[in-house]
Amino acid sequence: MPRIPDLIPDQLSADQRRVHDAIVAGPRGAVQGPLRVWLTSPTLADRAQALGQFARFDSSLSKDLSELAILVTARFWSSGFEWTHHAPIAQAAGLPQAVIDAIANAQRPLLDCPKRQAVFDCAVELHRDHVITDQSFAAGLAALGQLGMVDLVGICGYYTLISMTINAFEVPDGDGPKLPALALPVASYFQS
Repeated sequence: MPRIPDLIPDQLSADQRRVHDAIVAGPRGAVQGPLRVWLTSPTLADRAQALGQFARFDSSLSKDLSELAILVTARFWSSGFEWTHHAPIAQAAGLPQAVIDAIANAQRPLLDCPKRQAVFDCAVELHRDHVITDQSFAAGLAALGQLGMVDLVGICGYYTLISMTINAFEVPDGDGPKLPALALPVASYFQS
């Protein structure tokens, strides 16, 4: 049970209703999970959902690369709702199930292209080590360009906010693939 009950649509304030309706009219089509929590603060919800729309739908990264970064973020935060919703999207975007399964278990997947490898390495280092090594940054820059690197960090940051909201407010996972619990310390995730 979430720590904040869902807002009742008929009882939304004018600001909450405006943000709610904007989310429903956008590419998400529904107000789910952490967005429901954010509606408690309509200004936060408005601004965060706009960033989320960019991160998920409008960044310079292709959908498979964006979803790869989202899955790495969900794994680091053990964000069940995010995993349940994005693992199927990642697969539909072309990430092989073996890659998705490896990430779920905090193991290094075998990746088939320099762009995917760069996204994975940069996202892992940023979450695990809080920095990106010069070597990974150079590979990311070569594979994604400056715009892609900035967008990648933005995606990781936005989905960290999403994951923090999910975990802090105990947003239920929903239906879909479950993220396995790991007994590993975060510092050991994705080590060779």
